[in-house]
Amino acid sequence: MPATPGTLYLIPNTLGATEPAPHALSHILPEQVQDIASKLGYFVAENAKTARAFLKLVAFDHPLARPLQDIQIAELNVNTPAQALAALLQPLLDGLDAGLVSEAGVPAVADPGADLVRLAHQHGVPVRPLVGPSSLLLAVMASGLNGQSFAFNGYLPTDAAQRGKRIAELEKRSRAEKQTQLLIETPYRNGQMLDALVASCQPGTLICVATDLTLPSESVRTLTAAKWKAQLAAGRTPDFHKKPTVFLFLGQ
Repeated sequence: MPATPGTLYLIPNTLGATEPAPHALSHILPEQVQDIASKLGYFVAENAKTARAFLKLVAFDHPLARPLQDIQIAELNVNTPAQALAALLQPLLDGLDAGLVSEAGVPAVADPGADLVRLAHQHGVPVRPLVGPSSLLLAVMASGLNGQSFAFNGYLPTDAAQRGKRIAELEKRSRAEKQTQLLIETPYRNGQMLDALVASCQPGTLICVATDLTLPSESVRTLTAAKWKAQLAAGRTPDFHKKPTVFLFLGQ
């Protein structure tokens, strides 16, 4: 093993479909991030197909150092067994720089890549996070809710009763600690999630729905639970079906 291991670069991806064209990434990723990505020959990605699409976008303005078919892309996702992580890290221990890239947004946040980052630290591999879009932070920024204290809770139970109970627990904590609560849902269940929030939260609780962040169809709206209830009763449902959405709420 060489005296100096490679560096694990944490490379942000876009938050959704981006039209393949020159400068397509200019408003999303700094030039330095694109330049680093273009020079790497080894990536660990949540989805190899998505990673290749990302590299094709990078290549418009930053030609890849080697042909795309010669770039090694190993997958790390929820189905990857823990014992496979060592093999994913080995090229870095052998001195090769690598990029960790998520399906969307920043890697290692609400993302299985965190396990590889932890292993890299355990083996003395330098980890370098790079600047890029995070749907969670963008949603907090745009929500108008408390940005001094917030918690990401991932996915809630799919069972309606358990989900309602969990929302009530989080709302109680939110009100007591003045803490913004963040949730995500499988995009085709966004409607059910908003219905559950409206049904489970107190009328004055603020609820934000942030959809398609950074995309042309971006929408961010914050209303009380009572006002959301009136909107839904009038048939004015957000245009968020099958679209990546972050839900936030703050108990009042």
